[in-house]
Amino acid sequence: MRSAHEQRLPFEAPIYEMEQRLVDMETQYAKNRAGGEGSKVGDQIRLLRRELAGLKREIYSQLDPWQTVQVSRHPQRPQTRDYIDLIFDQFLELHGDRAIGDDQAIVTGLGYLDDMKVMFIGHQKGKNLAERTACHFGCAHPEGYRKALLKMRFAEKFGLPIVTFIDTPGAYPGITAEERGQAAIIAENLMEMSGIKTPIVCVVIGEGGSGGALGIGIGDHLGMLEHTYYSVISPEGCATILWKGAEHAPKAAAALKFTSRDLLRFGIIDEVVQEPLGGAHRDHAEMSANLKQFLLRNLRKLVGVPKDELLDRRYEKYRKIGVFLDQAADAEASETLRNGHASAV
Repeated sequence: MRSAHEQRLPFEAPIYEMEQRLVDMETQYAKNRAGGEGSKVGDQIRLLRRELAGLKREIYSQLDPWQTVQVSRHPQRPQTRDYIDLIFDQFLELHGDRAIGDDQAIVTGLGYLDDMKVMFIGHQKGKNLAERTACHFGCAHPEGYRKALLKMRFAEKFGLPIVTFIDTPGAYPGITAEERGQAAIIAENLMEMSGIKTPIVCVVIGEGGSGGALGIGIGDHLGMLEHTYYSVISPEGCATILWKGAEHAPKAAAALKFTSRDLLRFGIIDEVVQEPLGGAHRDHAEMSANLKQFLLRNLRKLVGVPKDELLDRRYEKYRKIGVFLDQAADAEASETLRNGHASAV
């Protein structure tokens, strides 16, 4: 039975229609069997299930960037605490930054992935209004990033690999965060994470917005779930700046090139983690199994790498990002130089 509060995205309408037809047919089939009546409904059900799987595959393989944003924000999408319950065999949460307080927008703790002990850090958005308010909708304050950094240093000291889950529209933008040094602590995290002498695997599980995402996003292997985005700015923020209105967010989403497929092609991320048919919000258990497999596979590759080599690879990984050649600009510059030289002659 689906929840009455389940959010249905507009492009999912054909999926829900077919699912309802399937439910009706299964109900009829159960009645026929109870009455001992022969029926061809069973064959029709099997055919409809195959059609439904094909429909989900078709729709979700052709999502445009704005639709991807909608899926990444889906209220039923699994969040950090859901994955903690489903992925870790044991988990001990660690609190506080030893300075200001315990920011609930970032969860930290020690956990076991099978027999591997790891330090875990992740954004938490909250499921209901009370939780979202407490977590500031996943927008962390400076104390959240300071808490994360303390736990990373702890992991380095005891030789524990680090796992981070990114799911935030951005760092908290309020005056209280600015007064406590929001930009400075994010910058410090970027610098410190680049030199932490233990493997770091980062995964974008929902939204990956701006410096708020980068504050726990520097690592040796960066993955994104299939229907997520990772961007310098939210599409609404970009639309407000460029077109003076958040209603242009779909246009901004297309321009930003921030989906998992785009960023894998550009070399910004290392891997795309496949989601269940129809998105992670439809099957938390399958998504968690895929994510756990991704984490274990990459952590086992990294734990045996010597520390100096690990840091050298990490440095080179981020050093290469952003290096590109704009052919049009290069041609224009060459033409300008030629014209200037001819004039001088």
